[in-house]
Amino acid sequence: MSSNVARAEVVQAPSPTRQVFRVLDLFAGAGGLTQGFREADSRYESVRAVEMDTSAAASYAHTFGDVVYAGKIEDWLREEDVPEVDVVVGGPPCQGFSNLGKRDAEDARNLLWRHYVETVARARPKYFVLENVPQFMKSPQFHLFRQATSPGERLAEYDFTANVLNAADYGTPQTRKRAIVIGRHRDLPPIGPPPPTHVGRHVTVGAALQNVAREVTTTDLPDVRTEFRGVELPGAFKSSDLHVTRNYTKLSLERFRMIPPGGNRFDIDDALLSPCWRKHKTGSADVMGRLYLNKPSVTIRTEFFKPEKGRYLHPTEHRAITHYEAALLQGFGPEHQWVGSKISIARQIGNAVPIPLGRAIAKHLATVLEASR
Repeated sequence: MSSNVARAEVVQAPSPTRQVFRVLDLFAGAGGLTQGFREADSRYESVRAVEMDTSAAASYAHTFGDVVYAGKIEDWLREEDVPEVDVVVGGPPCQGFSNLGKRDAEDARNLLWRHYVETVARARPKYFVLENVPQFMKSPQFHLFRQATSPGERLAEYDFTANVLNAADYGTPQTRKRAIVIGRHRDLPPIGPPPPTHVGRHVTVGAALQNVAREVTTTDLPDVRTEFRGVELPGAFKSSDLHVTRNYTKLSLERFRMIPPGGNRFDIDDALLSPCWRKHKTGSADVMGRLYLNKPSVTIRTEFFKPEKGRYLHPTEHRAITHYEAALLQGFGPEHQWVGSKISIARQIGNAVPIPLGRAIAKHLATVLEASR
């Protein structure tokens, strides 16, 4: 007796196409915004980055892949076609707007926002993010930026909101206020700033540095070199390789030892003070100050390794914070890649957008990007 056994044919359904949000990163530095976006959602894909500092561009390439144009944004706009993307991000250099220095309104760096505008016009993103110092929002350039979204202007198809956000409110162990402009194509719904996640429960310096060795004796970076676009540079180093200190003078160490937890230059004996400090008994209490263990740090600037530049002394050790500690306070992980001299890397760290702030912005955008597909 024969029997016929029917076999069901198994047909595999095609896997759904993975949704991708294409990102263009301008003035990218070492990739703070790119890192924040990648941590927020794996669907973000950096298709191009632009950075004129060779070492910073090399850091970006070593961390995220060779998608970076190492040169001036105006040269890039002239030499390449701007890719169409979902999001344009970037923070034009802000030295001309900053409270530090002379705040020169005619500083040529203040005009780089125009190249940002031109890039947005060509890339035609759904959204854009521009980051800068709070003073930017009171500058003539900000008003010109707003004007560029008026009818008949270069960004007439876009509108934006601008807010000053504190990175500490988004989980950064650092008090850092930044102007965040979030733009949208007028066909898309309005979007404000990301909701704060850490108000009243800020991450502290102590929490950020709890697993970092306090005693540091090494003063030099590892002896490794890399080649990037025909230039030999120090690196690449992991963030954890940057836990190096400086050779302080006997006088500096004597001063550090006099400064108690939370103290500053006003705790130093008059005999150990420099003449300029003896004459100025008022002014910033952050100079030669120790970071507080139970609070977020002050803003990590590009010269955090110099105690005379601000409250950058370790909370308990007689030294300034190391590059590794500064990177952690900016939200970078131990494996992030860095290329360049100690001074160059310090500049890259200080100029970066804190990772938790970038991550919060990216999560906020992901929800509306998904809805817009």
